[in-house]
Amino acid sequence: MVSRPLITVLGASGFIGSHVVAELAVRPVRLRAVARRPTVPAGLGRSVADVETRAVDLSRPGALAEAVAGSDAVVHLVAHLDGAGAWRAADGDSAAERLNTGLVQELADALRPTPAAGRPPAVVLFASTATTAPDPASTAPATPYERQKAAAERILADATAAGELCGVSLRLPTVFGPATAPAVDRGVVSAMARRALDGEPITMWHDGTVRRDLLYVRDAATAFTAALDHARTLAGRHWSVGSGHATPLGDVFRALAATVASRTGGPPVPVRRVEPPAFASAADFRDVRTDPAPFGSATGWAPRVPLREALDRTVAALAGPHGKDLL
Repeated sequence: MVSRPLITVLGASGFIGSHVVAELAVRPVRLRAVARRPTVPAGLGRSVADVETRAVDLSRPGALAEAVAGSDAVVHLVAHLDGAGAWRAADGDSAAERLNTGLVQELADALRPTPAAGRPPAVVLFASTATTAPDPASTAPATPYERQKAAAERILADATAAGELCGVSLRLPTVFGPATAPAVDRGVVSAMARRALDGEPITMWHDGTVRRDLLYVRDAATAFTAALDHARTLAGRHWSVGSGHATPLGDVFRALAATVASRTGGPPVPVRRVEPPAFASAADFRDVRTDPAPFGSATGWAPRVPLREALDRTVAALAGPHGKDLL
């Protein structure tokens, strides 16, 4: 009898991680869901996987090696969040650097096969960022977050070239959509949807012409499962994943205001420009585009949820308890 492969998801209770767990739960695998706090990820009601949940503080020495022991594949979705729940990292932020880069080196060390292992190198899927490769016309310097993600990509590429891993980096744009408990989407789309639902103006730090590729969270999750299915083909490289359409944020926010208005019955809230806060970085004012065609050609993956439908689903989920049925 062939043993079911063991897939470990690090950051399983996070925004993207909880959706990845739900996608993997319907597969005949052993699924280890690792999160910082004890939790049962949502979406396991129809599970056919053998699911194990672990509460692990990955900052503890040796904890990561224990969490991934015996894994055939690891999906690395651990995110560094600051006190406000944001992903931003500042120069000299050792905690951010450890989670964004150091943890990947620890993972590569922990999964390095021994001569007696007699098994193929483990697959590692890493969530990187599309802003690692910004618009070519941009002259803005890379942020600490982008540098840390790029360094992590290099660690995986080098380990793959050495035959120690089968590493794949997925460069994600802005991911948004309904969150499954206990996760929370703290991204800009949901934040502005909450403002509009409260009758407050939607605010932006520029004139609205800055373009973003927006990817619905379930489409992001299926990108990871597609990468898992084609990991040997994708190994050693970074791949751009997104909708392939960069939309001006002003247009996104006005569509969001209209979507909320159609649900509340009131007029659309205004969309206003405000002064950017002191912590705003160069990345906040760059266009971000993706070209998912190479990844789609290699895996057959394509985003399935159009932007307007994704906005509708997001607003519905935030507006009431029954919105979660639209996931």
